[in-house]
Amino acid sequence: MTVKLGEPVPDFAAPSTGGDFRLSDSRGAPLLIYFYPKDNTSGCTAESQDFAAAHARFAEGGARIVGVSRDSMQSHLAFKRKLDLPFELIADVDEQLCKLFGVIKNKTMYGKPVRGIERSTFVLDQKGVLRREWRGVSVPGHVEETLAAVRSLG
Repeated sequence: MTVKLGEPVPDFAAPSTGGDFRLSDSRGAPLLIYFYPKDNTSGCTAESQDFAAAHARFAEGGARIVGVSRDSMQSHLAFKRKLDLPFELIADVDEQLCKLFGVIKNKTMYGKPVRGIERSTFVLDQKGVLRREWRGVSVPGHVEETLAAVRSLG
């Protein structure tokens, strides 16, 4: 099952850099979930730094941010520490969340077919309903667009 716009996202629990993350614990405030391909790559570093730089503006409206990739917890902890990220990263090594949000795609990298995460962002409202989604994200300007969407939730 893949979540759809306008529908509640089923509760889930997953390991994160801040301990177990449970979706239901985020109810009552907007939640931005961004999926990225890999820790310590240029695009993923830039995207994470952009979200970190805007973190206070998201927090003003009570919104939380969480990043997700298939990297290990050890990789996430080092990535979070290196970039001084003010939000948690979920280690989705079993692809449970990737499947739930439908972000695993067949891609081409350096001329070779690979299976990986399509850079995607999702905004859930205070009740856990999926309100906005961006797939195939281009990093420049993306954070401002997501911040406007979060603010529009009131």
